[in-house]
Parts: sequence; structure tokens; C-alpha cells
Amino acid sequence: MALTKSEKDEVVKEVADLLATSKMTVVAKYQGTTVKAIQSLRKEAKANGTKVKVVKNRLVIKAVQHNDTLKDADTSSLEGMLLYAFNAEDEVAPAQVLSQFAKANPTIQFVGAFSAEGKFLSADDVKALANLPGKHQLIAEVVATLLSPVHDVTNALSGNLHALLDGIEAKATA
Repeated sequence: MALTKSEKDEVVKEVADLLATSKMTVVAKYQGTTVKAIQSLRKEAKANGTKVKVVKNRLVIKAVQHNDTLKDADTSSLEGMLLYAFNAEDEVAPAQVLSQFAKANPTIQFVGAFSAEGKFLSADDVKALANLPGKHQLIAEVVATLLSPVHDVTNALSGNLHALLDGIEAKATA
């Protein structure tokens, strides 16, 4: 059933809002993917804060034109059956979710992505982003790196303390 003009305007406004708040919007082809698989993708994506929508490309292009940051972005790649993954908190999350899902569903293929800076990234760039560790993993790695010297000093001191106590114990029993 076709959308009325007011319904289309609402969709354009919603997509424009999602584009404005999203740090990265990944675009992917989904032709040949079952409805059940798309529903599963939406559920998986929602778990990490990503919102997946299937919207007519014409409406997305209108939403892009309404966005001051994205209005100069290249939209020539927006052809065919596409889905859009938005995430307002993590730049890498939408690419990772789609990449992980595409391993089990090869019908999902990256087209590109809109960055928060207003650029359209190529499919290869999005694949490279998908292979990066997530925001929380990077934070954990930095914290572990910063704590490493502290742990080394603690281990060295506790090792010497154990050796001292062993020596005292040996003298006490002799």
C-alpha cells in the first residue's frame, strides 16, 4: 500500500532526525534476504544501540538534502533495495552489526556510509571500519595498558615480600 504525502513527510522527518543524530549511517543492499532474517538483524542491532530501517531511497535522499551537514554528500550510490543502519553513540557499531550478520546472510552487502562529518564513505571503507574493535573494547584496552605498570610494580613487591617471609620462616624453624 502506497504512503500518503503526509506519511512520506513523516518518514523523511524521522530519517532526517536519525541522520542528524547518527555518528555513522551504514547503507547496505539486502535483496534476497528474507523478512525473518531482517527482523533478526533488527533485533541484533537493537542490542548494541543500532537502529535498522528499510526506507525508499527517494525519501532518504530528501532527508539527506534537509540535513545541513549531509546536503553535499554523494547520493548516487543509493540505488536498489537498501537498508540503513543508524547509531547515535558509536561510529563503528552499525558496520560491525551488518558485517557480523552478513557472515551468516551473504545477501547483505555494503554500499557505503554517511559519516557525521557529511561525507559518503565507500563500501571498502565501511568493511575496514567493521573490522575495528568497538568503542568499549578500545576503552578496555587503554585502561589495561595504563594499569600494566601498576600491576608489574605490585607483582614485584609481592614477590619480594613472599621471599622475605620465606626467609624469616626458614630462620624461625632452624
